[in-house]
Amino acid sequence: MKKRISEVFQDLFSQNPLIAFAPGRINLIGEHTDYQEGLVFPAAVKQGIYIAIGRNQEGHCRLYSLDFDEEYTFSLDSISPQKGHWVNYVMGMLSQLKQSGFAPQSFDMVIGGTIPVGAGLSSSAALSIAIGTAITSLFNYQVSKKSLVLYAQKSEHLYAGVNCGIMDPYASAFGKKSHALLLDCRNNSHEEIPIDLGHFQLVLVNSKVKHSLADSAYNKRRMACEESVEILKIEFPEIKTLRDIAISDLEKVEKILPEELFPKAKHVITENHRVFEAAESLRRRDLLTFGKLLNASHTSLSTDFEVSCAELDFLASQAQGMLQVLGSRMMGGGFGGCTLNLVDKEFLVEFKNQIQNSYQKAFGIIPDFIEVELSDGASVIHSDSTSF
Repeated sequence: MKKRISEVFQDLFSQNPLIAFAPGRINLIGEHTDYQEGLVFPAAVKQGIYIAIGRNQEGHCRLYSLDFDEEYTFSLDSISPQKGHWVNYVMGMLSQLKQSGFAPQSFDMVIGGTIPVGAGLSSSAALSIAIGTAITSLFNYQVSKKSLVLYAQKSEHLYAGVNCGIMDPYASAFGKKSHALLLDCRNNSHEEIPIDLGHFQLVLVNSKVKHSLADSAYNKRRMACEESVEILKIEFPEIKTLRDIAISDLEKVEKILPEELFPKAKHVITENHRVFEAAESLRRRDLLTFGKLLNASHTSLSTDFEVSCAELDFLASQAQGMLQVLGSRMMGGGFGGCTLNLVDKEFLVEFKNQIQNSYQKAFGIIPDFIEVELSDGASVIHSDSTSF
């Protein structure tokens, strides 16, 4: 992709580009804890978004998307959201930079990616971080990684209309090869945890489904958590979010909360604890415990938080029944997407065959498989650009 995007840029704009890259991400464990200021455990992956960029003297920005095979031109003086269009990610990051006192000049840009569509690897966050890395590098702006992350998050809120959390852009910016980030969503700080899986491999199985329940269910779950916090403040006046409830207080919480709210609160409280336990187990290279935590996370997401679906439950159950698989869980917001599986490398071919055959028989869908490699975060990978 690096070679292709450079060649396309040179063909279109007759100059050598600067090339930036930002990776997608997986989340090892910790779903629906971020908006309760909890812990998450993401890692950057090798798939990501490439941006080729160079200055121009045209007075306007000229863009081309490889994936959409589409050109777009706009003036820096007329930046405003374009409903449902990929250009929003460029305009959104430019808007954030301008609000922070920078004054980008006109440029040419080509965008291309290697993230599989619908795999839940957060291509939108990777796109925003790649764009931000490219523009700030081209104009030599001194912008910290954390500022870039916050720009990307706000850009998605205002220009793409997505109320995303901090995890996705954070992992894309701060990722480190062979490490995961134990990220605290209260203070936006992280600890790098080395990941040594020995003869095991992380494998995503893409269910290739996305149910329409996702958005409305997300909002309902979020509201349930916020309502639970308000009720629990009577007994726990010091808490700000469910993150502040100790797992040892779970029985007390069950007695306080209405029956319809408790399971949702239970998931957030126990999942937050599982993230901490997962990081500790990987520090010890205790993969058996880590695998059990993956399984427990899936059960909690499916039974308590109710954000799974028949396809994800089937894939997780099939994998959990295999001796050579230490753990399996749904990854992401729910109602479709991928399962994350910890599989013995020697069993990979058989794992794929068994899962594909059983899933196709049950649902008539052939799943995709993505072997995960934990990689570094965003960077400039070629900087021989022409400047005017």
